Amino acid sequence: RFHQGTTFPFHCVHRMFASQTEGELKVTQILKEKFPRATAIKVTDISGGCGAMYEIKIESEEFKEKRTVQQHQMVNQALKEEIKSMHGLRIFTSVPKH
Repeated sequence: RFHQGTTFPFHCVHRMFASQTEGELKVTQILKEKFPRATAIKVTDISGGCGAMYEIKIESEEFKEKRTVQQHQMVNQALKEEIKSMHGLRIFTSVPKH
């Protein structure tokens, strides 16, 4: 069972470059498709490039009038297939301020 925010000990070679990893690009693309009204999406592989754990920050009108837990469920649902191969996920959601 996948537990949000849970970390597992694992070893990974830390990346030495600033460009996005393949996993970050893939997750970002999926989120752009699932949240077309998003004004900001940032996906960071926080497992050193392994793809084992990601931090996701997403700002979207789709989250308006939804509780934080519901917003996080929306992100989890959007990434349900990708989550199967992850150890953990940190999600930060927000609604754009006008």
